[in-house]
Amino acid sequence: MSNDLIAKAAIDRRMAEIITPVLEDLGFDLVRVRLMSGNTATLQIMAERPEGGIEVDECGQISTAVSAALDVEDPIVEAYTLEVSSPGIDRPLTMLKHFEAFEGYEAKLETSELIDGRRRFKGVLAGVEGTEVLINLDEGTVGLEFDWLVDAKLVLTDDLIKEMLRQRKAAGIIDEDAFDEIETDDGSEED
Repeated sequence: MSNDLIAKAAIDRRMAEIITPVLEDLGFDLVRVRLMSGNTATLQIMAERPEGGIEVDECGQISTAVSAALDVEDPIVEAYTLEVSSPGIDRPLTMLKHFEAFEGYEAKLETSELIDGRRRFKGVLAGVEGTEVLINLDEGTVGLEFDWLVDAKLVLTDDLIKEMLRQRKAAGIIDEDAFDEIETDDGSEED
């Protein structure tokens, strides 16, 4: 199943075909893959456990396994750097289950076509109904077909940060001191 939210460009979809089985064997979901061009190309892979979360050493395991698979398939011609990361707090939402898991949190969604004269929607996620993602906007609740979405991500809010810290604490994988240096941007971005 190829979804634009996980892999946009054709090369990214090809990567997803190679990477997904490797990640699944290790017990992870592929959240997103992007081949970014630059002086040296970077292959960015976001992964997490199906129930959420990923540790630094697990990113290392994934990197080793994915590198081996890519060496065999060799889909990228030029030299590239492999970057494996967690989805982060203001994470992309790339599967229907993400919209259920983060019900009640603020998100920004973008559709491929104009819906009621607009493509961008910002509001509070209200779960999933069939194949529709529900979002509470100022003017009421709107249902958007999952297939219409080209971009979807959580908005960094205090509530979201608190919940992520609570989850990490509950899972016993938090070091209180590590969060003294946390930096957040003001959430503004170029549209």
